[in-house]
Amino acid sequence: MCHIPVFCWISATVLEKMLSEAESGEIPKTLTQMYTHFLVLQTKINNEKDYDKKVNDEDMIYKLSKLAFQQLMEGNLIFYEEDLRECGIDVTEASVYSGLCTQIFREEFVLCQRRVYCFVHLTMQEHLAALYVYLSFINNKINVFNITPDQYTTPSMLSNPGMFLSDLLKIAVDKALASANGHLDVFLRFFLGFSLESNHTLLKGLLKQPGSSSGCTGKAIKYIKHKIMENPSPERSINLFHCLNELGDHSLIKEVQHFLNSGTIRGTRLSRSQWSAVAFVLLTSEELDVFHMSKYARMCSDIDEVLVRLLPVIEASKTAHLHYCILSEKCCKALASAVSSNNSCLRELNLNGNGLKDEGAMDFFSGLESPHCKLEVLRLANCKLTDKSCSVMAVALKTKLLSLKELSLNCNNLQDTGVKQLAAGLQNSYCKLEIFNTEKYLTILLFIRLWNCGFTDEGCTALASALNSNPFHLREVYLDRNKLGDKGINLLLDVLKNPCCKLEILRCGVTDKGCSALASALTSNPSHLRELDLSENKLGDSGVKKLSELIEYSVLHCRLMHCGITQEGCAALRSTCSHFIDLDLSGNKLGDSGVKQLSAGHFCNIEILRLMNCGVTDEGCAALASVMKSNSTDLKELYLDKNELRDSGVKVLSAALEHPHCKLETLKLWDCGITDEGCAALAAALTSSPSHLRNLYLFGNKLGYSAVKLLSDLSDDPQNKLENFDVLYE
Repeated sequence: MCHIPVFCWISATVLEKMLSEAESGEIPKTLTQMYTHFLVLQTKINNEKDYDKKVNDEDMIYKLSKLAFQQLMEGNLIFYEEDLRECGIDVTEASVYSGLCTQIFREEFVLCQRRVYCFVHLTMQEHLAALYVYLSFINNKINVFNITPDQYTTPSMLSNPGMFLSDLLKIAVDKALASANGHLDVFLRFFLGFSLESNHTLLKGLLKQPGSSSGCTGKAIKYIKHKIMENPSPERSINLFHCLNELGDHSLIKEVQHFLNSGTIRGTRLSRSQWSAVAFVLLTSEELDVFHMSKYARMCSDIDEVLVRLLPVIEASKTAHLHYCILSEKCCKALASAVSSNNSCLRELNLNGNGLKDEGAMDFFSGLESPHCKLEVLRLANCKLTDKSCSVMAVALKTKLLSLKELSLNCNNLQDTGVKQLAAGLQNSYCKLEIFNTEKYLTILLFIRLWNCGFTDEGCTALASALNSNPFHLREVYLDRNKLGDKGINLLLDVLKNPCCKLEILRCGVTDKGCSALASALTSNPSHLRELDLSENKLGDSGVKKLSELIEYSVLHCRLMHCGITQEGCAALRSTCSHFIDLDLSGNKLGDSGVKQLSAGHFCNIEILRLMNCGVTDEGCAALASVMKSNSTDLKELYLDKNELRDSGVKVLSAALEHPHCKLETLKLWDCGITDEGCAALAAALTSSPSHLRNLYLFGNKLGYSAVKLLSDLSDDPQNKLENFDVLYE
């Protein structure tokens, strides 16, 4: 409610009046109390106006309430003069109560202007409608829910003296739950709120016989809890908790708050009612930018049902992480409703590692076709999908206003047939551009991840054709760990030659032959590719030599892990090092000679260098130390895990850390054969005033307590810049 401007205005008006006049009344704590205070305040303001009254305030409020109820039940938000007259309201009198009922104008039939009316906000209409139902029963024992439109003029004939207020409260609950669109939800909260004796004082003058309602309130609370247990829709459940709040019952909320505050909720088996209470607490207690399902429930037998209970929380979040929660296809229809809701805030949804299967994916993809869907990032890696899912996904990709920008389908058995269907979806978006000539009708898919999806050259051919047809928006392509040959890769790389192609990140499998095609493509259109990842491919030194020329153009991040590169390949890369910001050669047998070749190049722009498991020893450390001490380098992160550096190598690096030109902030030395002696050298270097090192990682080395104590003392020293370190002492 606090996001509704009118509610903020009502609250401010009431609180300003109460605080300025130092009234003894209690500050409103519920929605009903706040709106009833506002109603009373508006009545006082109307009494101060100079006009000839034809009706007293109580009668006018009752008539406006009757109008509000009749129009609410008929689903009308605006109404005409004849509607006012049917309720005995004079148009002049209605305009005086402008705080409740405002005159607006709407042009109908083009040339005919007709005067129409509405309440200042729907919540004001709902409040007055609830007041009418309550007053009709308390004053005249009339159940207005049973009155048909033609009986409104003679309601006294329908008096039911034997009926209790608790019965009417139950009827109201059932009416609200039966509403398909929830149009009676807020009305119900107000109506239940009127049953509290604390609100009766505010209604004096309107109530003929207030009486006691404590017994009926208790029955209403019990009935509402029973309805929550009957498992209504998540939205109706949340509203029932709002109703309990209006009635002052917080028992279910306190139960789940105990689990939330103690951190034991993941290990506790909660009932459906309690999960609905969790959703209510999360919705009313914090801003929901990111929702992590695993914080609350994971791997429990009824996880799909738990997700349904928490669906309103997912809708209200911008990002929902539901990965590896053992969700099944049963939850997918609910998720489809969440992303397609016109109230949905969801922009990113992570469903990786759940067994959704094709059946679930088909149910979910239907939600993407909704014009209300705002989803931009969708992750469905390892969800047991096949080519059957791709046909439905392709239909969704053709949706005019689909906002999806990133799609991850890694580790699904899509095969060539599935990739062909996806390619057709991508290709269609270019046709829309031609027809509508505006980007808002485009499927603007920026990122596509299809690694380890079991497709071959055949699928790659279809994908290349689609990308050639619509090259304008795709920024990232991940195709590694598929059975692609040089033929498929060559076709895909032809896309890069397209001057409209803006691909920035490419990850795919190639051999040294494919490197020639890649070099040719990027030479033709070199301006956009920023990240190249060819890790775990058999490039060899010959492939790297072919790549070394193209890299001179625009690639800033280069990852060539486990590519069979040796000293010879390092010599080829040496001339291109000056263009990189991030270089990863981990898992290649470079040796000290290879590191020396690299170090002889220009490292002026490299900020991150990864040489893990490259056969480097203390001799290679000396070459790296010279780079660290150079005044022309910007090296900030160095990763040397799983190299036999030993204490001698670490001492060389430590000396470089003390150099005034060294800018290194992160040093990772896992499993490098370091002992306390090497750690002492590092600690001594970190005490030097020029040291910039903030992160030091030494896990997997043979360190004792004294070494750990040295680093711990440095981390605690406010004069030292070390912030993070990890060690395991023996």
